[in-house]
Amino acid sequence: MAIDASTIVPASVLRNLADKLYEKRKNAALEIEGITKNLAAAGEHDKIAALIHMLTEDFTKSAQANHRKGGLIGLAAVTVGLTTEAGPHLDNIVPPVVESFKDQDSRVRYYACEALYNIAKVVRGEFIVFFNRIFDALCKLSADSDANVQSAAHLLDRLVKDIVTESDSFSIEEFIPLLKERMNVLNPFVRQFLVGWITVLDSVPDIDMLGFLPDFLDGLFNMLSDSSLEIRQQADAALSEFLQEIKNSPNVDYGRMAEILVRRCGSTDEFTRLTAVIWVNEFVKLGGEQLVPHYADILGAILPCISDKEEKIRVVACETNEELRGLKPEPSEGFDVGKVLQIARRELNSDLEATRIEALRWIQNLILKYRNEIIIYMDDIFSSLLNALSDPSEEVVLLVLEVHACVAQETHHFTNLVTHLLSNFKSNNYLLEKRGPLVVRRLCVLLGAERVYREFSIILEKESDLDFAATMIQALNLILVTSAELGGLRVILKQALVNSSGKELFLSLYSSWCHSSMATITLCFLAQVYHHASCVIQSLTDEDINVKFLIHLDKLIRLLETPIFSYLRLQLLEPEKHTWLVKCLYGLLMLLPQQSSAFKILRTRLKTVPSSRLSDAMTRLSPAPHNIPIATEDGNGNPEQAAASIYESIDFPARLDQFVQTQAKHRHFSKLKPPPTRNRVSALGQGTSTGADPEPSLSSSFTQDELRQEEMAPAAPTPPLPDISRPPSRTSTSRSFQ
Repeated sequence: MAIDASTIVPASVLRNLADKLYEKRKNAALEIEGITKNLAAAGEHDKIAALIHMLTEDFTKSAQANHRKGGLIGLAAVTVGLTTEAGPHLDNIVPPVVESFKDQDSRVRYYACEALYNIAKVVRGEFIVFFNRIFDALCKLSADSDANVQSAAHLLDRLVKDIVTESDSFSIEEFIPLLKERMNVLNPFVRQFLVGWITVLDSVPDIDMLGFLPDFLDGLFNMLSDSSLEIRQQADAALSEFLQEIKNSPNVDYGRMAEILVRRCGSTDEFTRLTAVIWVNEFVKLGGEQLVPHYADILGAILPCISDKEEKIRVVACETNEELRGLKPEPSEGFDVGKVLQIARRELNSDLEATRIEALRWIQNLILKYRNEIIIYMDDIFSSLLNALSDPSEEVVLLVLEVHACVAQETHHFTNLVTHLLSNFKSNNYLLEKRGPLVVRRLCVLLGAERVYREFSIILEKESDLDFAATMIQALNLILVTSAELGGLRVILKQALVNSSGKELFLSLYSSWCHSSMATITLCFLAQVYHHASCVIQSLTDEDINVKFLIHLDKLIRLLETPIFSYLRLQLLEPEKHTWLVKCLYGLLMLLPQQSSAFKILRTRLKTVPSSRLSDAMTRLSPAPHNIPIATEDGNGNPEQAAASIYESIDFPARLDQFVQTQAKHRHFSKLKPPPTRNRVSALGQGTSTGADPEPSLSSSFTQDELRQEEMAPAAPTPPLPDISRPPSRTSTSRSFQ
């Protein structure tokens, strides 16, 4: 038979319990406390249960606010009356009180906090079984709209924290999912509440919060960008404490947290980025093998931070990058070389110069350390590396070339590099103008000038676009005769008539150098093949003497005045030995307009040639090689005979035919093209004022008026040079060359 609770509690007490006056409700609660004590002493727990049931159903669930208030204070009074015997009844007491936290009346919520506070004080540790439900309710009350309710909730929260810290039955495993669910709430009061609990629980020695850090780490980083300074400071303090614990702990789940940190390194909030980068820096130092599968993601987060606008972030990011680069994980350990390469390739497109530079260094390091694994990916990044040659930063371009040089150790990749490079030059005039000389010079340093020039020559010899071939050869020729990096190549060419290596280099370049008449003459001057140079110049009678030709000729004359050709100018002191050189220079002089500065420069130079000795030399002029430059290397044999033998082994008539035929193809090719517009820019910077000379460059001395006059004037026949088939008289020779 069910017990009627109204028979246990006087009606007057029940009336006062629902009174609107707090004092009457309080007095009624004291009466209920006394009744409960007596029932507990008598062991009549069934009556106590009936009393709790009545307070719950008739009061806490009433539509009247005063009844609900009375019910809450009554349940607290029953608990106080039970004292140590309250445990069996808590399942019926606590739930209705916690449910009242949701009440629409703020005063009811307030009394619910008060009631639960009094209940918790009595039962202490037995209260833990309801912790998750109470925590959830307190989390909501921490952001209550009523200040009094918030204050009451804070008091209750402190008491619950004390109970949890001294309890042995608290289950962190059951609590963490609830904490994780709440961590992304934006309300500042809730955030303070959560950080407070994280800090308290972390301070308890028996609770391993560090083991569950990956579950709520992201939420803590969220709070670093809160608008409230206090919340940011609390979150930072909590994170700093956890980081210190990580340093001192042998068992840390670095992998899960690394994924969170990677995302946070890209935060728009500066303080969050800095904290994340600091954590990543420590993880790289401490993580060991755990972080190997995450290296690519970490690198992807760090590279942009290297160029961060905040100096502190840049410093830590650079340090972290160096730490990463110093590690040498093996693919067998889970190191994904392809993924790291993909990240580095992605950052090549970054707008930040420092990031692009570091991305290139990573590619270079990967090639050096993991060549066998990386080589299968090179085709994928080849286009990116080539595009990077157009980078506005010279440091980036130089580093790209170093990376290319690492790849181009194999012949196949070297040929691909030069082919793609020429293709880029062909499609991008700007690249050739601004980066061509730099690229070629650097490649010569990294891969060997002779190897680079031979490969360029082989490919350009077969180039179908003759205009581009001529432009490229002119560029290569200018670099050859002006760059310090190619000094060794010039030395080899000077030995063309002395040893086989010089001869082979001369012949390997000659075929492609035929695309440009001035380049061919320059090559002959470098190789000191003056007799052949004279034949080439004589063949120019069929050349279309236009503005472009005159500009190239002007540049050649100016090149002859540079230190590179000082040996040639000194040879003019001995015209009897180098008569064919003198004849070449006079031939060039006859092709120049007399009013041009180039004509005056060359004529002035030729006036310094000793005239009397020149006359004697002209009487002995012979088509055979005479006084070929000799370098006695080992003292064995007859060097003059060896030089003559090398000279005879070169089929110069065939070379001349090749030059003539190539130039004829160019003239035919030009006739098939539409006429160029006035503002067309040459790839060598020789067009209008909008074009830019590549480095190194020699500007033309011709003014625009002179060029226009030369272009419009009818072509005048080139004065023939003296017939060399028979020795001229001393007088006629003297007249011809003076």
